[in-house]
Amino acid sequence: MFAIRSRWFSFFAYMLRRVVRQSKFRHVFGQAVRNDQCYDDIRVSRVTWDSSFCAVNPKFVAIIIEASGGGAFLVLPLQKTGRIDKVYPTVCGHTGPVLDIEWCPHNDHVIASGSEDCTVMVWQIPENGLETALSEPVVVLEGHSKRVGIVSWHPTARNVLLSAGCDNQIIIWNVGTGETMINLEDMHPDVIFSVSWSRNGSLLCTACKDKKVRVIDPRKKKIIAEKDKAHEGARPMRAIFLADGNIFTTGFSRMSERQLALWKSDNMDEPICVQEMDTSNGVLLPFYDPDTNIVYLCGKGDSSIRYFEITDEAPFVHYLNTFSTKEPQRGMGYMPKRGLDVNKCEIARFYKLHERKCEPIIMTVPRKSDLFQDDLYPDTAGPDPALEAEEWFAGKNGGPILISLKDGYVSTKNRDLKVVKTNVLETKPAPKKMEDKLDEVLREFKSLRDRVILQDRRIARLEEQVAKVAM
Repeated sequence: MFAIRSRWFSFFAYMLRRVVRQSKFRHVFGQAVRNDQCYDDIRVSRVTWDSSFCAVNPKFVAIIIEASGGGAFLVLPLQKTGRIDKVYPTVCGHTGPVLDIEWCPHNDHVIASGSEDCTVMVWQIPENGLETALSEPVVVLEGHSKRVGIVSWHPTARNVLLSAGCDNQIIIWNVGTGETMINLEDMHPDVIFSVSWSRNGSLLCTACKDKKVRVIDPRKKKIIAEKDKAHEGARPMRAIFLADGNIFTTGFSRMSERQLALWKSDNMDEPICVQEMDTSNGVLLPFYDPDTNIVYLCGKGDSSIRYFEITDEAPFVHYLNTFSTKEPQRGMGYMPKRGLDVNKCEIARFYKLHERKCEPIIMTVPRKSDLFQDDLYPDTAGPDPALEAEEWFAGKNGGPILISLKDGYVSTKNRDLKVVKTNVLETKPAPKKMEDKLDEVLREFKSLRDRVILQDRRIARLEEQVAKVAM
């Protein structure tokens, strides 16, 4: 009897191993920090725009807030937890509400912001954070005719910034000179919901209100692939590039069920897979870790974070777990890998926005050993750019420069962002037509001058004659 039972348990365990997919991330554990490690008494923005409202890097957390008479956002050093004073200085140069912010991946003190005032501004944050209100940006980028809802830095080229506005155009700027370098204005007939760079920044992936997902070569100004009705629902979609070049999308079905899908970027006729999730109406914001191939989905208005591992095996997008809390999220910030604590096996950290506070949430993989876990921390993208802006605009590509996290990431002093605006009069020769017009004006002027001299002489002679008659 015992032998039969033992064989039965062995068979059951074998079947269970076959059913339950083996993954080192199956037991990812999420935990919110203690109250004293949160950022309290923050008036998070109430503007109706589906962005994350929060941006994080290894030094600062930035949060878009309610502001009277314009737009503003807070920039707090990570260690400044607890209650934030109402008079704490803000970044406040915009004349309309701020809609999106993003830290530069190559300089932890530089942040870009897009606003309802149709401008993009780039700011330099002091080494120890703000001591007084910052109202003067390093550069103002003007080119959109309607509000700017998306800003995104190039992942590998220094000083290359993308912005997308409600004028349905995408502009790529050279922040170092303050110039518009590429304008994609005829590709999207409606509002652009999201824009994502590929791993090396050679391609863009966009999701638009016309229900199309497009893959674009920005330097050639060419659509390489597109999919109509990637998700058939009318609610906003999101699309991001994965490390292998595939595209991950979130959206809604015709019956308003939330969906996720995986696509090949070179052939989008049919999805690799589609999964239904639930019937909530909050837009799903995807956050992707290219090192572990995990996608975290945070729904606006949800009180949970779902995470999935993407592999080459069916069903390709594997559900891992869900982290849930009681409070709904107004927005979410996602820490770059180099800002995590590798000694605690931390693989992700989120900054969840409530109505009046920001709460860090730590994702860890439980391990018994205190040694560095190589399988959890492959080399990751570092802060050094692979290319200069001029090289990228000239057609060169470069993947991210990777760093090891074995000894932890130690930030170095960042150089200041300097903007050198070119003098148009010095760099561009006067057009031919302008030269011709100038010659014509000079000839007319000479002719008028000669006529005036002749008239002066005639008047002098007439005066002499009048004088003689009078005598």
